[in-house]
Amino acid sequence: MAKKKLNSTNDLILFSLYSLPDEKVNFEKLVKECFKNFPEVFSLKNYPKWPDSRKLDRPLRTLRKAGLIVGDPKTSFSLTSRGKKRAQEIAKILCQKKLL
Repeated sequence: MAKKKLNSTNDLILFSLYSLPDEKVNFEKLVKECFKNFPEVFSLKNYPKWPDSRKLDRPLRTLRKAGLIVGDPKTSFSLTSRGKKRAQEIAKILCQKKLL
């Protein structure tokens, strides 16, 4: 069986969305959660203590086109059933990495 692995920023966003208890998550809350979980990925280049919301723009569009999430920055985002399944796979991968 092929080893599952993370596919970049998109997977980190899916995991962050999955880790929030709300069914629907507004853009600001998602930016905060992504930055909290992965500050090295979602921070401003010259100000690493601050989140960079621009780093979510293109990946969110890609995730929406792939049918993994629904929503938009003006309202809210939520996982589709496919997105939830992928997020659960990502959670397992991240948990295994933490144990190593």
